[in-house]
Amino acid sequence: MSGVKRKRNVLNVNQKLEILQKLDNGESASTDAENVLNEANTISHSAALQSVETLLHYMGQRGFDYGDNTAVRKIYADIRQEMNKQQKQKRITDFLQQ
Repeated sequence: MSGVKRKRNVLNVNQKLEILQKLDNGESASTDAENVLNEANTISHSAALQSVETLLHYMGQRGFDYGDNTAVRKIYADIRQEMNKQQKQKRITDFLQQ
């Protein structure tokens, strides 16, 4: 693993100030800091779907059994369902803000 560089996630000045202001107001800011730092590590739904599709293609070429394929297809369906749910929520929010 030597030679592999890890990207460090660091809060910018505005993010630090916002968290400090919340702390001054007596609010908890630990989850805010974690959320900001994890944003860079989250994978988009479309990227996850593409990865699952690639995996399914690979499994089809290698002759994996039906049970394995079914489990991966279930993961695909779960990602798609979550993606649709978030898109629907965004449309509702956008509509209400008009």
